[in-house]
Amino acid sequence: MQARFRTIAIAAVLVAAAVAGALYFMKRTPVHAPVAPPAALARLVPAKTPQIVPAVAFEGVDGRFHALSEWKGRYVLLNLWAVWCAPCVKELPALARLKAAVPKDGIEIVAVDVARGTAQEAQAFLNSRNAAALGAYIDPQLTLMRAFGAYGLPMTVLIDPKGREIARAMGPADWDSPDAIAWFKALGERKGA
Repeated sequence: MQARFRTIAIAAVLVAAAVAGALYFMKRTPVHAPVAPPAALARLVPAKTPQIVPAVAFEGVDGRFHALSEWKGRYVLLNLWAVWCAPCVKELPALARLKAAVPKDGIEIVAVDVARGTAQEAQAFLNSRNAAALGAYIDPQLTLMRAFGAYGLPMTVLIDPKGREIARAMGPADWDSPDAIAWFKALGERKGA
């Protein structure tokens, strides 16, 4: 009987040691850490340290100037594009489909034309490319490009509800893939986290 008890005790100690070892070597992730983007968004690289976004203004089709702080409390996907940028033009419809698929109270898609046209010209261009849902914003003075240190287009920045840049994509991405849409929906639902 003592031999059997000793065998059970040794087995229990070994199992406890194995569980403790597994827990010790597991990658620790904070409870509120955002889940990494799916493979479809491989260009969306998380920031090493979230930084407060610059306080700059850009013009809307309504003739008013807007700032990113208008959307504080929500995630913002800021996309800088231009009519002469072929990859930009190609991804605009995908961004419009993403905007239509995610809840507006959780995430806002803001596409800003950095070409030298007017907001009305940008809106007409978006309308002709099946991207009217994006709404027209312009920054002909390239204030956003300078503020974000953009060296190419398209450039997309993911901003958290606290107004911090948490990820950036240089070049086009598959914004409307099912995995990307699901990821952004989940992100928008966590806006308070």
